[in-house]
Amino acid sequence: MSILEVSDLSISFNQYTSGLKQRKLNVVSGLDISISEGEILAIVGASGSGKSLLAHSILGILPSNANVSGTIKYKGEALTAKRQESLRASEIALIPQSVNFLNPLMRVGKQVRSPANDKATIKAQRAAFERLHLSPEVEDMYPFELSGGMARRTLLSTAIVRDAKLIIADEPTPGLDPVVIKEALQSFRDLADEGRSIMLITHDIEAALQIADRIAVFYAGTTLEVASVEDFTGDGERLRHPYSKALWRALPQNDFMPIPGSQPQATDLPSGCLFAPRCAFMIPDCSEVRPDMRDLRNGKVRCLHAT
Repeated sequence: MSILEVSDLSISFNQYTSGLKQRKLNVVSGLDISISEGEILAIVGASGSGKSLLAHSILGILPSNANVSGTIKYKGEALTAKRQESLRASEIALIPQSVNFLNPLMRVGKQVRSPANDKATIKAQRAAFERLHLSPEVEDMYPFELSGGMARRTLLSTAIVRDAKLIIADEPTPGLDPVVIKEALQSFRDLADEGRSIMLITHDIEAALQIADRIAVFYAGTTLEVASVEDFTGDGERLRHPYSKALWRALPQNDFMPIPGSQPQATDLPSGCLFAPRCAFMIPDCSEVRPDMRDLRNGKVRCLHAT
């Protein structure tokens, strides 16, 4: 059963250019993902590919100048603004990219329990800290007293205490040492095995492959492929999109071969396939037609010539 379904999501922003002139900047177009109960879906892609914007659109926290189209469903029902507000921080929880989201003037135990502070919530907070290997004295500390790993585990504990069914983790591992990364990733896997759904947003495809069930590859504001982690093997022959294959081969343990060119800016997107200018397999139609997402070999791909 899919707990979250995002179909043909597009996001643009109204921007002033000079004087009172405005333009509409299209930054996301045709994003498609789904997450099942108990599944970890990792979303990988370069900066600017739309990963965090997807998270913010699900939570309903985009800025006021954003225009959103497409469909977002949670448990089969459309996520309206009113429903987003009622579910935010309860059934749907965001673990933000920056530990600066912690209030520097409040002890972390109280932050995790907020807004409730009854006996049941205190008990849940202490159980979550114990589970995440945070010692009892941590609840009386202020954020500046925490290490990076402790701060990230504190943020994760807020989702556990609120019994969130869908947890969106936005870049939860940068700057952490390998041991702490392994612990953090295992915490997500444990939560998924209990039936919670995890959206793991990351640049680190290697970390994602350790715990995810499927990988969604984003590029320039769209989904190019959704594949099982088992497809990331060998020379990438089981992958469907040239970009996914190139990402896989660029890893140090593989060919360590960089991808020529760079991701296009939102102000200079090609008219056809967004990856076409960098693709070694480009045919004339690629520069004219933006492919639809289609099912292929138990995965999904947005490419004219993928087989």
